[in-house]
Amino acid sequence: MASQLTQRGALFLLFFLTPAVTPTCTPVWVYFWALYFFPLTYLSFHQHHTVLITILLAFPRWCYTLNIQDGEATCYSPRGGNYHSSLGTRCELSCDRGFRLIGRRSVQCLPSRRWSGTAYCRQMRCHALPFITSGTYTCTNGVLLDSRCDYSCSSGYHLEGDRSRICMEDGRWSGGEPVCVDIDPPKIRCPHSREKMAEPEKLTARVYWDPPLVKDSADGTITRVTLRGPEPGSHFPEGEHVIRYTAYDRAYNRASCKFIVKVQVRRCPTLKPPQHGYLTCTSAGDNYGATCEYHCDGGYDRQGTPSRVCQSSRQWSGSPPICAPMKINVNVNSAAGLLDQFYEKQRLLIISAPDPSNRYYKMQISMLQQSTCGLDLRHVTIIELVGQPPQEVGRIREQQLSANIIEELRQFQRLTRSYFNMVLIDKQGIDRDRYMEPVTPEEIFTFIDDYLLSNQELTQRREQRDICE
Repeated sequence: MASQLTQRGALFLLFFLTPAVTPTCTPVWVYFWALYFFPLTYLSFHQHHTVLITILLAFPRWCYTLNIQDGEATCYSPRGGNYHSSLGTRCELSCDRGFRLIGRRSVQCLPSRRWSGTAYCRQMRCHALPFITSGTYTCTNGVLLDSRCDYSCSSGYHLEGDRSRICMEDGRWSGGEPVCVDIDPPKIRCPHSREKMAEPEKLTARVYWDPPLVKDSADGTITRVTLRGPEPGSHFPEGEHVIRYTAYDRAYNRASCKFIVKVQVRRCPTLKPPQHGYLTCTSAGDNYGATCEYHCDGGYDRQGTPSRVCQSSRQWSGSPPICAPMKINVNVNSAAGLLDQFYEKQRLLIISAPDPSNRYYKMQISMLQQSTCGLDLRHVTIIELVGQPPQEVGRIREQQLSANIIEELRQFQRLTRSYFNMVLIDKQGIDRDRYMEPVTPEEIFTFIDDYLLSNQELTQRREQRDICE
């Protein structure tokens, strides 16, 4: 009976004190005093639990106030929304934007007056971005959340890829890493175009210039410069010549430039060859410094200046000579004096016959009279020695030779009076062929064309091939 009264008194005391005293004015020793005078050993398990709950609920701040820096604790207490750290309170933990929760997301205030776990908010960061070759970046807030890094490239490079990257909530950067690419061609500047006059007696001019100015807009490295055209210091012929340079940088970009080299040749008016003659000229024949020499065909003598020079004023020196018919002086003292007049000018065809009525003689003269154009074209002069002394006749065209000259010619060329015979002498006075019978002019012409013509005469023969037809 006494035991029951004690248990009832304890319970009465506890339940009486709990609502009568507010948590703010009831000291904690009051509750423990009650337990001291009314030991819990007198209580059943259920009553023991009830007493403890009653005591604990009497303290609104059983655990320390839960504060999370840069975060928030959302708590739910059995005693209501105004109690955030009383026994049994459960708190959901979260972090501000830009922070990550490290630890328990949910904690509870335990009878041990401790929370069931701990947590804190760590500021979210992305890894440091690597630097890009030939470029850089700037960030608004370092490696923190929402920081934006803008990329840029060095001069001469272009950005390929994402221009900006943002630090995201998962700790990664948006987009991908861009690259700086050298797509700008080098800068190249060629020398100025130039014009030069050819030197005297030349059709070319030597032209020099400095190499082009080349600069790479990126890393400054030029790997190769090629030249299309002659090298500086080369001899350039008359006309315009395009010189082109091409430069390559390390990224194989290229740039080209060009300039013009113009060479002019001072030229005089084209000279015309004289009638019955021809010209031989040095160089091109009409350029500054060229010399043209006048020559006359066989049977003609040059009268006037032998040569003319093209001057820097583009005019020829002197005046043109003429080719006049050759005047043969038969009033000489010897046959040698007569033959000297033909040296290097005319070929001679000397015909000897015993008398004017000789059949071979008449036949030969008849054929030659029909081929005077071919004889003149090949510079052939005919000398006739016909008859017996004292009626013997020697003539060149219409001019008569003296008896002494006739005799010397026969002896010098070994021509007999006994029968028809004929000798062909070249321009150097050399006996080239002999005939004992009449021959056609074509045979004579063929022999001369094949064996006796000079290079200049061959050229004239090609140009005048049909002149006698």
